[in-house]
Formats: sequence, C-alpha cells, structure tokens
Amino acid sequence: MKTSIQNVFQKYQEAIFYLFFGGATTVVSIVTYTIFSALLHWEVTVSYVLSWFLSVLFAYITNRIWVFQSQVKHWQGIVQEIWQFYLARIVTGILGWLILMFGVHLLHQNDLIWNGIQNIFVIVSNYALSKLYIFKDK
Repeated sequence: MKTSIQNVFQKYQEAIFYLFFGGATTVVSIVTYTIFSALLHWEVTVSYVLSWFLSVLFAYITNRIWVFQSQVKHWQGIVQEIWQFYLARIVTGILGWLILMFGVHLLHQNDLIWNGIQNIFVIVSNYALSKLYIFKDK
C-alpha cells in the first residue's frame, strides 16, 4: 500500500523533477555567470551567453532523461527534439538577456541580482514550452 507521500510524489513527479532540475539549472547558470562576470571580469553579454549555453546543455539532458522521460529513440526525432529545445531556449534566453540589460543598463543596478530575476522568468517560460511543445506526448 502506497503512503500518501508516495501518492503525492507519483502524481506530481514531473513538476517536482522539473522544479528540482530547474533549480539545479539555475545554480549552473548563476555559478557559471558569477565565475565569468565576477571572477574573470568578462563583459556582461559574454558572461551571459556562455552561462546560458552551459545551462541549456544541462537542462536538455536532465529534461530529456528525468523530467519528461522522452521516449524518442530514432536519430531524426532526437535531432528535432534538440532543435526545438534549443530554439525555445534561444527565445527565452534573449528575453532573459533583455531583462538583464534592463536592470543593468537602464536601472543601473547589480547584474548578479538581475541575473537572478531573469532566471525566474526563464524557468517558468521554459517549463511551459517544454511541456506544451517539445516533450509533449506524441
């Protein structure tokens, strides 16, 4: 007999895993951005793009395997899935960059704080795109 915790986990497994791996992706994003920006003193856009690329790679792998448990096995389907994933991330990545630029260049505030703010927007947007478009049940 399943416990109520097991029932809740089973019912909300996808959302729980997405939040967990979304949080892990955010950590990858923030840590890599901080390394590039604060430690290496790279320009904001360069730091953001490299951080974004590493975060998307991490997110694709974890979303494909654990969150949405993609059953796509053939090469053409995997390539299409990767293309859709990266295309969606490019759109949300650009919007995240615009949010970052708004905070840093227009409001003249700390880039690390605005990087965190844009990450919240990106996580929510990416889940919706992944659930409804990329990893939808075929």
